[in-house]
Amino acid sequence: MISPIPADPSSLASKAIPRSNGLAEDVYEAIFNQLMVLKIAPGARITVDNLVKEFNVSHTPIREALGRLEGEGLVVKQHLIGYRAAPQITRERFDELYELRLLLEPHAAGKAAAAMDAAKLAVLREAAGVMSRDDDTDERLRYSSFARQDGLFHDSIMAFAGNGLIQETLAFQHTHFHIFRLMFHRRVTEEALDEHQALLDAFAAGDAKAAREAMRIHIERSRDRLLPAFD
Repeated sequence: MISPIPADPSSLASKAIPRSNGLAEDVYEAIFNQLMVLKIAPGARITVDNLVKEFNVSHTPIREALGRLEGEGLVVKQHLIGYRAAPQITRERFDELYELRLLLEPHAAGKAAAAMDAAKLAVLREAAGVMSRDDDTDERLRYSSFARQDGLFHDSIMAFAGNGLIQETLAFQHTHFHIFRLMFHRRVTEEALDEHQALLDAFAAGDAKAAREAMRIHIERSRDRLLPAFD
């Protein structure tokens, strides 16, 4: 069984965020990272004043970051109560998301492969994360970063498929953020990177059939990797 993230992710210890022109972005990234590796647990209350003290910033960038995270489905704002981390998705919702993905993404991957060119392939190579797999940064930060990269990789494929409705439908679910919050484990990223490489190979060859199959395998294996989170 894949082990969930330890209760005390010490590598994400609280520390003040240095002030810069991109302060709001820095605050957003810091809270996003804590949500993705479950330092802020699903359903946990998020207190603005506590974050102000933790990061040594004003209320404004905290509220901006929480508003952005609310738009991404990671934070819920409750009237007269404040903010909470979004609850963990249910097994039923998990099954529905993967059924939707299997219906839409292999087909879109095939269309993207048929429309592939050098510029599009360069975008996908950058987003796939394969080249950064040996990055020696903190493993939990790499996990959080990969969650975002994975979403960008898949969204780019949907964009290159040329069907805006499919792209919007999948983007609206914020699937990648929610599934990566189910557990923390190296296997989730390492195996996904191998599968991304198989997709890149199909796209480089302009092989629609291979791209459809590579995407189907990728989604099915992603589902199987994360199922133990519900045991």
